[in-house]
Amino acid sequence: MASQQQERKITDKVSEQEKKDLDKRAAEGETVVHGGTGGKSLEAQERLVEGRSKGGQTRKDQLGTEGYKEMGKKGGLSTEDKSGGERAEEEGIPIDESKYSNKNKD
Repeated sequence: MASQQQERKITDKVSEQEKKDLDKRAAEGETVVHGGTGGKSLEAQERLVEGRSKGGQTRKDQLGTEGYKEMGKKGGLSTEDKSGGERAEEEGIPIDESKYSNKNKD
């Protein structure tokens, strides 16, 4: 999370002309802030980075570190054709889904 916040803060250090150039490139569809994919302005891309970071941290807090890692293991196996669960089953990779059930359930 800190590295993404540092990335966002880099734009605070550039000149107004550089900000205008970055904003123009973002409006043309280019990702100018790492993790800001989809934002149509420099400011929008910065907000996307911040929100994505907070969302990931919230999910990690909900699942716990071990559950978050297990979920990532399954997600990392997914392809366009198959889900991570399908690939894990085919390749004999054990995934313990009980590790990433939400800890905050009532």
